[in-house]
Amino acid sequence: MTSAPDPLRQALEWLDEGRAVALATVVDTWGSAPRRPGSHMVIDDRGRFAGSVSGGCVEVAVIDEARSVLENGRPTVLTYGVADADAWAVGLACGGSIRVLVVPVAEAPGAMAPELLRRVAAVRAGHAGEVLALPLDGAEIALASSHPDLDPGEVEAVCRAGEGRRAESVTRPVFLRPYLAPPRVVIVGAVHIAQPLVEFARTAGFGVVLVDPRSDFANEGRFPGVRRVDLWPEEGLVEAALDPRTAVVALTHDPKLDDPALRAALASPAFYVGALGSRRTHARRRERLREAGVSDERIDRIHAPIGLDLGGRSPEEIALAIMAEIVAVLRGGGARNGA
Repeated sequence: MTSAPDPLRQALEWLDEGRAVALATVVDTWGSAPRRPGSHMVIDDRGRFAGSVSGGCVEVAVIDEARSVLENGRPTVLTYGVADADAWAVGLACGGSIRVLVVPVAEAPGAMAPELLRRVAAVRAGHAGEVLALPLDGAEIALASSHPDLDPGEVEAVCRAGEGRRAESVTRPVFLRPYLAPPRVVIVGAVHIAQPLVEFARTAGFGVVLVDPRSDFANEGRFPGVRRVDLWPEEGLVEAALDPRTAVVALTHDPKLDDPALRAALASPAFYVGALGSRRTHARRRERLREAGVSDERIDRIHAPIGLDLGGRSPEEIALAIMAEIVAVLRGGGARNGA
């Protein structure tokens, strides 16, 4: 399983080929839009494109407008009304409107400078996060941190939420678009369930780190291409550098491995901590963690039994339930624990 190509990296490839490229960004949507504000589509001068701004109902029109932008060099904001029939055709319940900013990628006023594009695209490789200020009136595109009028607190909030939105701290129309390293899943225990979990995580766009000191379990043959940390969990999670965009999943069923991992994860800013095992197993785990000095408040952060209640039994089904719960917690969706 593979994830969709990153449109920003595709744009850079086309630039390296010597093609002209336009960047389209969703800056406003109707209520049931399939693409969130901040979604990108890139278009080259041959009409090739990557990414999406609507799920299908306005892409052709945006491509045509993007080619005009490449010809005249002027950024534009496009507004489309989507009829009910067209909305149904792409899986929406009703019509509405969508606004899309289209800019050339070039060294020109109002354009996206290629080096700036490279900088925000590099965030996917693990660099520190960035927030772009995209003016909707043709003014210069720049990093939000260097914008003279933006409230730093608002920029920080956008980065923390990981979602683009119109700036409220300035009178000029500016769209704030955050770029963050992908969220990660740190898996403690190279057990059978970990194998499909790695694939589901990668498909969902998460980075993966596998922590397990047992080379018979954690090796290239069983986990090809996965970053493996062959340390005991208390050291391995330090090596993994847990942050607020990290989920930690303890899967070994062995207290010698799971308990130290959970103590380290619960003391970290990880947004999700889950542990495999039944309710009875988790009750015993809670007692051990209390005896180790972990507070009930922290213990209550553990998702156990792990995963949404999908009724699954196979390793693949359990892995799917775990990944579904991680996404639900990250995105603020409703989640019901598994049994």
